[in-house]
Formats: sequence, C-alpha cells, structure tokens
Amino acid sequence: MSTRRTYNQAMIPRPQTAEAAPYYFNYIDQVTGDDPLGALENQLEEALFSAISEEKSLHRYAPDKWSIRQVLNHVTDTERAFTFRALWFARGLESPLPSYDQNVAASGAEADQVSWAAHVEEFRRVRLSTISLFRNMPSQAWARSGIASDNHFTLRALAYIIPGHFIHHVSVLRKRYL
Repeated sequence: MSTRRTYNQAMIPRPQTAEAAPYYFNYIDQVTGDDPLGALENQLEEALFSAISEEKSLHRYAPDKWSIRQVLNHVTDTERAFTFRALWFARGLESPLPSYDQNVAASGAEADQVSWAAHVEEFRRVRLSTISLFRNMPSQAWARSGIASDNHFTLRALAYIIPGHFIHHVSVLRKRYL
C-alpha cells in the first residue's frame, strides 16, 4: 500500500490572486474554508436535483435563457473541461490549452433531448471522476500550473473553481428558475 502523501490527508490552501485570472475568483470565493475536495463530495447529492421533475427541468425563466436541463449540462461539461485542465497541468504537460466556449458547447449538447434523470446521473458520474482525480493527485502536482484560455491557472485554483462554479449555478437555479 502506498504511503504517498496527498492533499486528501490535509487541506488544500486557498489560491492566491496570482493563481487564476480575477474573473475566476467569482467561483473560488464561493467555496468556504480550505477543503475544496470536501465541497466536491458534499455537492455530489444535491437535494435540489431530486425536487425537479422531468417536466420542470425544461423550464426557462426567459425565452432566451437556458432550460434547467441545459444549466446542469453546462455545469457537467464545464467540470469536465476544468478537470481536463487540472489533469493536463498536473501531469506536467506544458502546451497551452484553448478556450472553452460555453455557448458552442451548450448548443452542441442538445441537452433538452436528454432526460432530467440522465443529466443528474451524468453529473454524479463526472463528479465521482473529478473527486478520484483530485484524491489521488501526487502532492508535488499541486504546485503545478499552466495556461488555458490565455489565462494562468494553478492546480489549486482549479480545485476551488469547480465546486465554486457549481455553487454559482445552483444559486442561479434557486433564484431564477424555482
């Protein structure tokens, strides 16, 4: 059995302002404390999702806004993108990564054609994968960083951005959709 020390045995210090572009602190600052992995785990079974019916999941609060299904699909797809960035940087790959256009991704997903139950299950599976990646991260990888969307990110910042992005969108769902 490995005794490699990883951050799953200690808190992950909060990122400093130089670890991500200022915009991303809108998400980082949503996460309380120094345990983004605990936040990821706590979000795994979001009670709000079980309160949304298949019919309600197609609701839009305005004609030009995403449906609830599209919002959850966006959260899931964006988590995949940020987790891929984390993997890329953690493994020491140095090539900058391209931007992620959320509107192109949302259009290509056709999320309203997928059942709400399938979206919830997909989110759960992606989140479990994210948790596994971070839980098994070698401790030296947490100091690594890279460029994506022409912005500098540290692995630590990405570990906070993912649950913060989730918190942001669940708040939007509660305030504008439900």
